[in-house]
Amino acid sequence: MALATPTAFATAATATTTPTVPGAVSAPAAQAPAVAGSAAGWAAGTRAYLVISAPADVAAAKAAVAAKGGTVFASYDQIGVIVAHSTSTGFAASLRTVTGIQQVGATRTSDVPADAYSPALPANPAQAVTTLTESNRWDMTQIKADQAWNVTTGSPSVKVGVLDTGVDDQHQDLAPNFDAADSVSCAYGKPDTRSGAWRDVDTHGTHVAGTIAAAKNGKGVIGVAPGVKIASVRIAEPTSTLFFAENTVCGFVWAGDHGFKVTNNSYYTDPWQFNCPNDLDQAALIEGVKRAQEYAEGKGSLQVAAAGNSNYDLANKTTDTASPNDSTPTTRTISNACLDIPTELPGVVTVAATGSGSGKASYSNFGRGVIDVAAPGGDGATGVYSTLPGGKYGTKSGTSMASPHVTGVAALLASADPTLTPADIRARLASQANDLACPVSDSRCTGTTANNGFFGEGQVDALKAVGGATPPTGTYFENTADVAIPDNTTVESPITVTGVTGNAPATLKVGVDIKHTYRGDLVLSLVAPNGTVYLLEDFADSDSTDNVAKTYTVNAAASAANGTWKLRVKDGAAGDTGTIDAWNLTF
Repeated sequence: MALATPTAFATAATATTTPTVPGAVSAPAAQAPAVAGSAAGWAAGTRAYLVISAPADVAAAKAAVAAKGGTVFASYDQIGVIVAHSTSTGFAASLRTVTGIQQVGATRTSDVPADAYSPALPANPAQAVTTLTESNRWDMTQIKADQAWNVTTGSPSVKVGVLDTGVDDQHQDLAPNFDAADSVSCAYGKPDTRSGAWRDVDTHGTHVAGTIAAAKNGKGVIGVAPGVKIASVRIAEPTSTLFFAENTVCGFVWAGDHGFKVTNNSYYTDPWQFNCPNDLDQAALIEGVKRAQEYAEGKGSLQVAAAGNSNYDLANKTTDTASPNDSTPTTRTISNACLDIPTELPGVVTVAATGSGSGKASYSNFGRGVIDVAAPGGDGATGVYSTLPGGKYGTKSGTSMASPHVTGVAALLASADPTLTPADIRARLASQANDLACPVSDSRCTGTTANNGFFGEGQVDALKAVGGATPPTGTYFENTADVAIPDNTTVESPITVTGVTGNAPATLKVGVDIKHTYRGDLVLSLVAPNGTVYLLEDFADSDSTDNVAKTYTVNAAASAANGTWKLRVKDGAAGDTGTIDAWNLTF
């Protein structure tokens, strides 16, 4: 399936209540009715097409579809895109000769399933009740989401669309924030508004939804923006779990018409990994999805999308070996004119994945001028832990997991300032991102520390999104001045606390952001104003992971709050150095 999950990590986490490590507004009147009718209308050999015309010419285009042996399955008159079905092998070529028809493209190389004409509702899984409580997770500390929650968890007036395999709306961590009224199935290219049509036909969409907005309710996990609303737009088809272009068109138009501030898109449009404009079919798919994206953005919706998981340089395309994935893939020569859609469309935020420690995830696609920002996606044994259908939890890794972190930060930005346009949110995601330099040992990464092919503008920052750079006085204090950490040296970075009554709490939060090429060298301590030393962590000597991005909880109730606190960092070995980038205290 064309989920943006790396092949090596694609297996859904085992559906248990404990973490597992994977081997991986109303619909517009112009649209077709919500449900497709009876299966009796289907015939073997039925293929689907996008028919493109000027919006003013849609009526004539529909007549031409019928005249050339096709039927109109769905129509998006406002953007001039028709979803047509036909059993005629010459349908597209014949229709292209009609005046007013701009483009025609087959959306698949396989037949439309009979299910399209009478869709079955996805299963509603029985729900397990978890005994797991919320805890700090590496991915949330890495983008400072855990600190952002001290400022705001997001606004319930912000709606986020999860365009994916569906979402389990009954899940204990998703139900509090789920928006059923704006959820839908867009499988096969037309909206199905029946209750439950939006449910998950896999596990992928439920996992993505949890990363964005799992509720802060004491259970399981917390999403990046646990106060916003999530709606499911299922665009994956059952059985195949493929995402065809007509489904994406339906999803984007739905997002625009239903007031979604952000959508998450952790997939590419099947069956082509890359769509090439010199191919008549694929050119029509690019145009149709592009029009739908522009429509959604014009209505105030920002699209965020996964970059993909082939460790592929999207700025230097040469071959495609994975397409078409609904029949028999072949190897073809391609160029940079060929696009991974929707992620490479104008206006879409393209997200690369980092592992724990902010290095590039091994599988993540990259490309100078293509990648916009980066976010945690997991790598190796360290995956992203989130919700699974049936009230369960598990881990997955991929740019599929990175993209919802950015979507959540975008939702926090929209919550903090409801006047922001999609362009404004894009700009702030970039300007607030924390720079990540290219690794010295990998020449494929080109560009500067501020903007390069592996990480774009850098890793997103949830705390900055909610105004964390100027946090509330008396509860949150931060030092962002860089302090070098030489070999075999102990250094300290101070924070002066004022305006806090009495002693520090028993749950003092200490956020640490250290860049270091071998953290096994490090011992971290917090020094209270009275000189008391609280050990934060003595990393194992064998821990070769880069960087420290964590939040520690310290029982500092025996120390007065006001005064100068220090983060003490001891480097106990030679060969690797680093910098204290920033650290903070939350009382």
